[in-house]
Formats: sequence, C-alpha cells, structure tokens
Amino acid sequence: MRVLVTSSRNTFALDLIRKLGSVGHTVFASDTYDGAVGNHSRFLAGHLATPSPRFETDAFIAAVSDYVEKHDIDVIIPTFEEVFYLAARVADLPARVRLYAGSFADLARLHDKASFQRLAQDAGVPIPETVVVTSPEELREAIASFPRYFARAAFSRGGVGLLTNTGPLAGKIPVEECVPTPEQPWLVQPFVDGPMVCTYSVVVDGRVQAHTTYKAAEQWAHSTAIAFIAVDSTDTLRYTQQLVDTLDPGFTGQISFDFVDHGTDAAPDYKIIECNPRPTNGVILLEADDVSHAIEGRLTEPVVAVPGTERQITLAVLADAFAEPLQHLPKTLHDLLHVRDVGAGWWDGAAMLWSPATIVHGAKISHGDRKEILAALGDDIVWNGEPIEGMSEADAEALEAVHAGRV
Repeated sequence: MRVLVTSSRNTFALDLIRKLGSVGHTVFASDTYDGAVGNHSRFLAGHLATPSPRFETDAFIAAVSDYVEKHDIDVIIPTFEEVFYLAARVADLPARVRLYAGSFADLARLHDKASFQRLAQDAGVPIPETVVVTSPEELREAIASFPRYFARAAFSRGGVGLLTNTGPLAGKIPVEECVPTPEQPWLVQPFVDGPMVCTYSVVVDGRVQAHTTYKAAEQWAHSTAIAFIAVDSTDTLRYTQQLVDTLDPGFTGQISFDFVDHGTDAAPDYKIIECNPRPTNGVILLEADDVSHAIEGRLTEPVVAVPGTERQITLAVLADAFAEPLQHLPKTLHDLLHVRDVGAGWWDGAAMLWSPATIVHGAKISHGDRKEILAALGDDIVWNGEPIEGMSEADAEALEAVHAGRV
C-alpha cells in the first residue's frame, strides 16, 4: 500500500508510520507544522505540512488531495480529529484514494460523549449513571446530586477539562469556568472508583481485526498516559464488537474506548466512559506485522496484545519527572531502566528528537491563548461538533440526528 498518515505529531502516529514502513508499505506523513515528530521518521517516503483542518478546511482538503494525486496514494489513515473533516469532505478527495475511517455519521455518534452513552446503552455495554446538562444552572444542580462527581464536556479529549471533587484533579477547574450550552453540553456522572482501562482496535467490515487493552503505568499531569501495560482483553474485546455491531455492521476504521474498572484484577468490572474514533497509544503494544495485516483485513481471528507487554515514551517520562514530587523519582528511574521505550529497536531516533519542538509548539499556543498545553497541542486539528465547511446535506442532517440522540 501507499499510505498517507495524517496528524503525525502524535507518538502513536509515529509508531504507526514505523510499523507500516518496516513491513514494506510506502508511507507518507502530514501535519499542520513541519516539526511534527512523525514528519521526520526514516520510514517515510515524504511528508507534507498542511493548512489546519479546523480553521482552513477547504485549503486542508485541497492540500491533501493534491498530495494524494502527486504521490499515487492508496489509503489515508487519520490519527486524530482531522478524521471528521476528511470524512465530511470525502467526496472532495480523489476518487482513487480510500479513507481508512467510518462514515461521518458514525464518527460523530461515537465522538459526541452524550450520544455515545446512548449507543453504549443500546449495545448492552455497562455505563455509569449519566446526566446531560446544557446550562451552568443544570451543571450545578447535577453535581449537587452526586456526593462524588465527574463532569466533562461532550466534546473533549486527552483528559483535559475535567470537573471533579474527587481524586488528584479535584478542584483543578472551578465550576465557574464550566459553561455548558445546548450546542456544547456537558456530562455529569458519579465518580467511579478504579483505574482507567483503555482499548485500541482495528476494525474492517464490522469485525475487530486487532485489539489492545491497557492501563496507564504513568500519566502526564494525571491525564494523558505516557507509559502503558497491556492487560487481559477478554471483556473489552467483546464489548468493542458489541458496540461496532450496534453502530454499523460495515464499519471500517480505528476505534478506541476508555473504561473504568471498579472490580479486581481477578474479576474486572468495567463501565465504559467514552470513545475516541481514532488510534491511541494502544497501537504501540502491537507488533508491526499484526498492525499491517489487521489494517489490510487479512486476519480471520482478532490478534490481541499480550498481557504484561509494556511500553513508555521516554522523553515524556523525563518531562513528567520534573513536574512530580521528589518521592516519585524512584518510580521514574525504574521505568526508564526497565520498561521498553516506544522507539526501541527502530533506529529512528531523529524523529523523537523533535518531541521537544512539539511541546514548545503547544506551550507557545497555550501561553498565547491561556490554554493548557495538552489542549493547545491539538487545537488546530480538533472537532467540537460544529457543522463542517462544505459538508454534504446528508451529513448535516446526520449531525443533527446525533445531537438529538443524546442521553
């Protein structure tokens, strides 16, 4: 295959580039700035800096289309929320290229956390009690009804912007800064005890081809994971297939879920929290051949990550060490010495040398716009449920239906 991997700033995008390139595919990458880590992998045949899909949608689609034509690209594999812009404008892409993603209607239903809760109910997947609020007054009333609560916007990502009175993020965001609206609602749920368990899956024609279930051994600022360990996939694989069956039996693409496990190691008890209809760091726990065969739909049975497999993003672990108390240092040193880095064995160190440039890029935006770095890092490629420039009438109607289908 000749593949274009978009939003190459992400570590999991770089991992995908390496894996596909190492098994013989011709891989290209793109992002909105040239310093993205994935743009500098030795496994690339070329890379492109594009306009922002969020702020310059027409120009973004035109740039991607031109690149696809110029380099005879067969498949576009999105890795972040540019997937929504590509899916909404898929008719404007060259006819020869395949977008490795579900329809815009399916993606929107997965991404809107409120409508996703309804999907999970329909699929028979356990969810916490959920209240959807559309005003600051409703938000205050809802959180007052739960002794311990957890609230976030229907369109949010990366563990950023969480309102809670429990755990390490308690009180980090004042309730006064949370402004739900009918267009941008929030979800309020009881705080569920237990660790977060995440999944990543490759789905082809409605069947899961590859699947990982993992816990975060380390987190950056108590939100985004930077070290990962694979755990048993029995329950989450079943739930993933149930969700895909309910959503669209013909779905093809990458899909990731977050669960809370309030059971035990011997007897997990999962409640699903949200969906990212795109890859996450779970891809780094799979082998290159398995990822390639899964994306091509060549597997007759799903391949799963072996429980106990560990990976970490070393540069992020080091950065996190400077933000943690001194007593956290032994854990950091243990991880650096004993846990395999995502770049180990690839002889592709030049790419990860661009990681500080990515953080600086986010820090500059964060400082200028008064945003958290994690939020700022994706600001030009996110989608928050708005109509997309140039989208079809059918997709616009589907978006309205998604909003109407909220819990």
